[in-house]
Amino acid sequence: MKLLTKNTDYAIRALLALGRFEQEFISVKTIAQEQKIPYEYLRKIFQQLLKEGFVESRGGGRGGFRLIRHPGQIVVAEVIRIFQGDLQLSECLFRKKFCHNRAHCVLRKNIQRIEAMVNQEFGAMTIQGLLDDMEGGQ
Repeated sequence: MKLLTKNTDYAIRALLALGRFEQEFISVKTIAQEQKIPYEYLRKIFQQLLKEGFVESRGGGRGGFRLIRHPGQIVVAEVIRIFQGDLQLSECLFRKKFCHNRAHCVLRKNIQRIEAMVNQEFGAMTIQGLLDDMEGGQ
């Protein structure tokens, strides 16, 4: 089971890279090399981040992307929703169509409880908090 998709992982890593140099424009190529992310793939991630209002871009030799929101205002749960939709731990049939056992499914109730806890944790997590954790771990 994957909790985060590749798109979400790459987006968070890109935001962290920009957050380290908050006021500077950083090229996608630089971030792709630093983070070992395929360049073309990362370009698509940045187009979505631009569309969603996380970053701005500038062309030219000193161009690239930079954050337009403070890292403390970028909540990880928001990034997850943009790149993979609502976080779901199970793809049980009850999510796709009516299940005859829905009202009595003990597993479903526990999965929903765990999903709520995970969503709450990601809802409290910001890019700034992750940057602080990175600095504290070095």
